[in-house]
Amino acid sequence: MKKVSVLGLVAVVAVALAGCTDSDSPPAAAQSGGDQLRQVRVAALPITETAALWGGIKAGIFAKHGLQVEVLPAQGGAQAIPALINGDIDFAIGQPFGPFRADVQDLGVVVIGNYASSYATGDDINAVVASAKSGIKRPAEFAGRRVAVNSLGAAGDVTIMAAVEKDGGDPKTIKFVEVAFPDAPAQLAAGNIDAAWVPEPFVTQLRSRGDTFVVAPYQATVPGLATLTTIATKKRLDSDADLVADFSAAMKESLQWAQDPANEPALRQSIKDNLKLPEAVADSVKLPAFGWEVDRASLEALATLAGKYGVLDRQPNLDRLIQQQ
Repeated sequence: MKKVSVLGLVAVVAVALAGCTDSDSPPAAAQSGGDQLRQVRVAALPITETAALWGGIKAGIFAKHGLQVEVLPAQGGAQAIPALINGDIDFAIGQPFGPFRADVQDLGVVVIGNYASSYATGDDINAVVASAKSGIKRPAEFAGRRVAVNSLGAAGDVTIMAAVEKDGGDPKTIKFVEVAFPDAPAQLAAGNIDAAWVPEPFVTQLRSRGDTFVVAPYQATVPGLATLTTIATKKRLDSDADLVADFSAAMKESLQWAQDPANEPALRQSIKDNLKLPEAVADSVKLPAFGWEVDRASLEALATLAGKYGVLDRQPNLDRLIQQQ
């Protein structure tokens, strides 16, 4: 299993400092009685889940809390951490494994809130789909086969290994391949991989062409898993508590806004405004359960699985890492 060093990423601060998505923020004077808004830089993945952040900005929630937010596209939480540590950005939204690895190395990174979680029941936000010609019908049959994930050494391969073992297969024999989500359908069709872990709209796309839904690995192993967290540094928390408090309050309100069915049209419009997705996809894509409260139990379960399968050498100190605001 490939292991990623956070320190190894410092030389490549993989946060694109262009393509900002805060152009729809309300004018500062109109939102703050003439007071200037404080500028905040947030790294987030350019994916549908970021709709809650984009939508909250456009709805004026951050301006109400005195903040003008600049969203910078990042490849993931781990890649954004060097920029956090260097002070190039103020906050980041990303998968838990970035903070896990940063804590193991005592880099002073903290999780100040959740952002999004999977669903404990019903249709989940991702699944492993096998090509029809692979003959794979159940998780145990991933053993010895080529299975794609978008990032090696993170929640995808960890929960897939757990699902395979739970079904009686040998997780150590899975041949994980790193493939970006949009490339997975073509790689499956070409026979370069046997199965792929993908979110919507790719799950529906693959099933509709005859490929086989095999398992939703989060539900099979850690139901309701926290999938995206909000990340800062302990230094920022200690030196600028007011900023962290204002940002946390705005994030909590934005996530509540995103969960309100009355705001779904505006939420999906933010996807259309910020991602080049067909309108039909933006209107139907499965979104996660948004929420600010950190589910420590699910993070602990994920970290334990990562240690079991050799993805983490040591367990993170969750008492130090989780600083719920």
